[in-house]
Amino acid sequence: MVEMICVSCPVGCDMRVTKDGDEIQVSGNQCPAGFEYAQEELTNPTRNIATSVSVLGGDNTMLSVKTVRPVPKGEIMNVVKAIHQVVMNAPVEIGDVVLANAVGCGVDVVATRRVMCI
Repeated sequence: MVEMICVSCPVGCDMRVTKDGDEIQVSGNQCPAGFEYAQEELTNPTRNIATSVSVLGGDNTMLSVKTVRPVPKGEIMNVVKAIHQVVMNAPVEIGDVVLANAVGCGVDVVATRRVMCI
């Protein structure tokens, strides 16, 4: 049995999850999203990443970025290391791809703010 707190919504249900072969049983969840969250956590845990990269020639020296969708939990550190090697040149628009297909996991990293040239 695994105990976890669901983060699918603000309720934060305390759940107990058991796995027997391919069968997953969840108790303590107040909605179906809790079951889906528990199933994903046991079979394929993923996380969103939000961090920043350096910018040259801009009105800000740092640019906030995020993954467009969650990455496999085992790849988080590799993705973060790859992101932190990126240096952008201004101008940068919201949604610009900062790093395509980060470490081959099929997830792009995009800008979440605008940086203008100075």
